[in-house]
Amino acid sequence: MKLLALIWLSFLAVPLFSAEPMVIPLYDGPAPGSESWNWPETSTVGPKDTILRIGNVTKPALTVFLPDPAKATGTGVVICPGGGWRILAFNHEGTEVAEYLNSLGVAAFVLKYRVMRTGDEGEKDKAVAAARRKEAQAMGIADGQQAVKLVRAHAAEWGVLPNRIGILGFSAGGWVTSGVALQHDAQSRPDFAAPIYGALPPEFKAPSDGMPLFLVHADDDRTVPPARTSVRLYTAWKEAGFPAEMHIYSAGGHGFGMRKKNLPVDGWTDRLREWLGAQGLLARPSK
Repeated sequence: MKLLALIWLSFLAVPLFSAEPMVIPLYDGPAPGSESWNWPETSTVGPKDTILRIGNVTKPALTVFLPDPAKATGTGVVICPGGGWRILAFNHEGTEVAEYLNSLGVAAFVLKYRVMRTGDEGEKDKAVAAARRKEAQAMGIADGQQAVKLVRAHAAEWGVLPNRIGILGFSAGGWVTSGVALQHDAQSRPDFAAPIYGALPPEFKAPSDGMPLFLVHADDDRTVPPARTSVRLYTAWKEAGFPAEMHIYSAGGHGFGMRKKNLPVDGWTDRLREWLGAQGLLARPSK
């Protein structure tokens, strides 16, 4: 406890809060396994839904959102937007979530992970598209693992305690989140994980070192049915003896993010805040 207190005091001397978020590469050089990817990244905003969609990601990166140091808790969360492995809903399931977490005193790190190539002739071939999706899933989990490692390596610089680093993701980003929770080494192991209407591989096994888990889903989600995903993950976690909390709302559909829909699912962010508090993640460490 004394060591953590000393670390925490050292954070207070570092100027952390900035109005402009930092963007840093996830890797020192080309992303491992996709060195030959050289197609241009795309970025579009839906005229009706105002969602920023980033596609053809070949250079994964973290966008760093740090809270006001007067509110900082020492907790950090890697955020993985969804998008079906084709795009990343970067503001809807990324930066908007980061701003909410910052309001709680939590540092947030929005992950731009690799997705499948789209917009070319190969995309029209079902076999090629399926292979690209499978490859992107493996790349996405690798990027999630690297993101946790990177935050832990920069913990002192960013005002985060190395034992308070979690990962949260939506839909395909929920797959990344679950993948990192299931597969990791000591440096990439998250201290907590929150798949939100997360997709999930058909087969998986709970790890031997599971962390606290928080799950959210809507019962009427037809894109990623909760019975095939969140319920299975929750059951595996509990059978392995690990802590987990799950909320399944009667209505909300898929892809609700943090935007209010006047449906029962609107309250999920309050449940997240309560859960983080119950885990001791919103309390500043004692000096």
